[in-house]
Amino acid sequence: MQLTGSALRSFDMHDVADFPVVAIGASAGGLESVRRITEALPRNCGAAVALVVHVGRQPSQLPEILNWHGKLPAAFAEEGAVLEPGRILVAPPDRHMLIEASGRIHLDDGSLVHHTRPAVDPLFASVAATYGRRVVGVVLSGRGSDGADGLRVIKQHGGLALVEDPARAAAPQMPMAAVASDDPEVLPLDQLARRISRFCAGRTIRR
Repeated sequence: MQLTGSALRSFDMHDVADFPVVAIGASAGGLESVRRITEALPRNCGAAVALVVHVGRQPSQLPEILNWHGKLPAAFAEEGAVLEPGRILVAPPDRHMLIEASGRIHLDDGSLVHHTRPAVDPLFASVAATYGRRVVGVVLSGRGSDGADGLRVIKQHGGLALVEDPARAAAPQMPMAAVASDDPEVLPLDQLARRISRFCAGRTIRR
């Protein structure tokens, strides 16, 4: 799949706010993985968190679940909102969530990507183009291959690519596709959560 079309508009690097971004994608079996990672994020998280889970058009209570279990406030993204450190923004049902060059969020109702909307690849590609080396991309449990192309774009822009260990994921297809795409770092979920938590707390996780 090529990252083109209305859901993947043209992005240019821009002098956006100077903080890092953790972009997370998950699908089938990924709710527990998402919960455990966001639960581990510290209150003093210095990174913004952007999250896509394959919910399609179905109503979702994901922000409420994350608020119940975690320390950081979570909400559905709104058109024109901006990413903020210490906050989790979730793609709403039936909308791709993209980060524009200004750093503002655009919610796109264009073509399905990997047969779904919202999809992970549009978020990953757009946040990489805007935030470059300040992005950590994370692919969690899910079916299909969404997230693999976007994770490659994150690495091409100097960001860090992390993947839940497919051997331990509830649904291994998305992690397996991501592993095959561009040699990301593969970690069991507990280690993955600790790495992202350290990153959010301002301590480097690069080797």
